[in-house]
Amino acid sequence: MNIPRMSRHLLTTPWRVRRAFPPSALRAIRRAIEEGERAHDAEIRFVVEGALHGARLLHGQSARERALELFSHLRMWDTEHRNGVLIYLLLADHALEIIADRGAHVKIGAEPWQEICRHMQAAFSHGEYQKGAVEGIRAVSRHLGSHYPARKKDNELPDGPVVL
Repeated sequence: MNIPRMSRHLLTTPWRVRRAFPPSALRAIRRAIEEGERAHDAEIRFVVEGALHGARLLHGQSARERALELFSHLRMWDTEHRNGVLIYLLLADHALEIIADRGAHVKIGAEPWQEICRHMQAAFSHGEYQKGAVEGIRAVSRHLGSHYPARKKDNELPDGPVVL
């Protein structure tokens, strides 16, 4: 049992999430996703979670494990070309994960996602949550656009950010 981690999660309130991602930031994130998806046929979702609670926290679920769980829950694998990308931030742990479905992962690999995470985390560490999120989404969109150029206009998944 990791007492410092448990304390961070118990003390990360919804207010802290709203402070980092006020409505204006959520609107900017949505616009960045919409703009990016006009340039490619992939799907991007952005999820921010303040803290883990209950069994997830007690069992020591990692940010990566939680991101994979949410990838499934949000049906990210349900895209036609298996090219959904989830950007997940666990605020209490200052942990960021980018999960790409099989199609996107095979074409793009892991290193670009890790690089994008590093840039986003640098912005987040300075309290620039909106800037980090929007720039990260744009970077993800650039990679997706080079492999999945826009051909169709339908949107397979919602564009709005998810706040848990």
